[in-house]
Amino acid sequence: MDRYSEVTNKNVREIVLLKGFPCIWGKCSFCDYILDNSTSEDEINKINFEVLENITGKYKVLEVINSGSCFELPKATLLKIKEIIKEKNIEKLFLESHWAYKNKIQEMREFFEIPITFKIGVESFDYEFRNTFLNKNAKFKSVSQLKEHFDSPCMMVGIKGQTKEMIDKDMEIVLNNFEHATINVFVNNSTSLERDDELVKWFIEKYKFLDESPKIEVLYNNTDFGVGD
Repeated sequence: MDRYSEVTNKNVREIVLLKGFPCIWGKCSFCDYILDNSTSEDEINKINFEVLENITGKYKVLEVINSGSCFELPKATLLKIKEIIKEKNIEKLFLESHWAYKNKIQEMREFFEIPITFKIGVESFDYEFRNTFLNKNAKFKSVSQLKEHFDSPCMMVGIKGQTKEMIDKDMEIVLNNFEHATINVFVNNSTSLERDDELVKWFIEKYKFLDESPKIEVLYNNTDFGVGD
């Protein structure tokens, strides 16, 4: 498992994949990522402290991810991150959270005392597809409601059951409403959902221009940021 890397093509930054407690929701139909967690606080902190030692601060920007939300990291790990931010003069942070923690987002911004780009797994702006088919339990009703708390949506494309029209609408919303977004191309995993190769091919051809957009990061494989396995 690679837990430290550097993103050097867009939004240059260091990135760490930490361990956390189990995801608050943990029922998304497409996700087996949540298997990378633990209920042992000592184990979590031990691994995380070792990973965090890799951070140099060379880009002044850090992204911290885990198998769920940043709110599932132990307090000791959060304090260690804050200590490193000050030691290494890091000026910007990327974090991710589930919609369930929306009312705690400001609390985390105040804790770290530097600008944070808060990501959220939206997957799709189609309400029914997001919450019924993908079982995301992110029941916001509008883009403006989402933007009250979060800065950067993480989208999913290429799942059987998704349509070109849905993806077109999602891309339109992302491009017109957000300064940063991540597009994840679905890769088959241990869940029952399947990749739609024709849909992926269509997306890659139609939206190739996103590769040149400074504000959109497209992950063609879920390890494209250099962490995970």
